[in-house]
Order: sequence, then structure tokens, then C-alpha cells
Amino acid sequence: MTPGEVLTKLIGQGATIAFGESLTGGLLAHAFISVPGASAAVRGSIIAYATQAKHTLLGVDQNILDTYGAVDPRVASAMAIGARHQFGATYGLSTTGVAGPDPQDGQEVGTVHIGFAHSQGSDTLPLLLDGNRQEIRDQTVIAAVKFLARNLA
Repeated sequence: MTPGEVLTKLIGQGATIAFGESLTGGLLAHAFISVPGASAAVRGSIIAYATQAKHTLLGVDQNILDTYGAVDPRVASAMAIGARHQFGATYGLSTTGVAGPDPQDGQEVGTVHIGFAHSQGSDTLPLLLDGNRQEIRDQTVIAAVKFLARNLA
């Protein structure tokens, strides 16, 4: 499913989406905002690239960050919840991971977690991707769009 198709589904449901991005640095929001009419469903995006920004901007519990690092499913979940709450959106979608060139927080390059938040809680999708830095980021966007589509079905 493309971002445009997912937006059509969101708009049809009268639903909205907000993004909390780290690994993708705005690429995920860009994929949706590039679609004409996106403003009917997209509420906003926060790029919380630095670990501390995940806490201060998206409300990720500092204890989780201190204990598990920024590349963890609990962090992805909290980022999605935080984005949803910050923008008052129906859904939140987040990305966190390691694009390289070096490991981070004990996680290998290509380790990615996507978070999805909804009114009943949140879900995460763990990935282990191959490729260079840009390929990992691009694959994450594609996976996040598909993950959102599955959760909307």
C-alpha cells in the first residue's frame, strides 16, 4: 500500500495521524505530506533524533531510555503514543533504529523498531534490515507505511 492509499483509508475513517521519528528523520512524514490532500489526515511530526529529545518532546520515560537505550520496542511504542498525544491524533506512528555506520546502544546496524499507537494502546514491529544508511532508512519508511495499513485494516 502506498502513503496515498493509506491516507485515503484514514480520511475515509475520519481518522488522523501524527509521527514521531528518529531513524527516518522526517522521511516518513514527508512520504505522507507529499500526497495532495494530506492535510485532511496528517496532524504533524516530531523529529526526536537525539535520545534526550525522545524524552523531552515525546514523553518517553527516562528510565526506559536509561535502561534499554533509544533502539528498543518500548521506546518505539512510547514515541508513537507521545506523537499521538502531542497532536491529538487518532493514531501515532514512530521509527527508531540504527542506520549506521556504527552500532548504537549495543544494537547492530539495521536494527529498527516501528511503533503504532491507537486509542487502546500500542503495537510494535521489530525489523533487522540490510543495506547502507539510506537504504535502511528508505526500507523503514516502506515498512512503516505497510505496518500502518495493516493496523488500519
